[in-house]
Amino acid sequence: MRPTQLAITTIAALLLAEPALAISRYNSTALTCDQVRQRVLNEGAVILRYPSTRVKGMTLYDRYVTRSAMCDPHEYAERAYVPTRDTARCPVLNCQDYDPETRRFGFGKPIIRF
Repeated sequence: MRPTQLAITTIAALLLAEPALAISRYNSTALTCDQVRQRVLNEGAVILRYPSTRVKGMTLYDRYVTRSAMCDPHEYAERAYVPTRDTARCPVLNCQDYDPETRRFGFGKPIIRF
């Protein structure tokens, strides 16, 4: 690979990785459900972490968003639930893979409101 191509590839990789570096991370069990939902709304996307209920000592985490536009093109925002300080099931949205072949009526990605 020529130095010019290497430089362009490196710059492109850094620009694509930049949004992932800027995302806020929160421990969902330290916040109330309203606080979690407000942070997702304010920032558009956040990473929430919380303890697993199945495996002791394991921490789970995922990226939660306000709408499908915040997901990759092959994903859509689906309802999910995280534990918070005041409830075991706080409703949020996270990105799930979208496969148009498995959609029953093939009308496109579902739209779920935050």
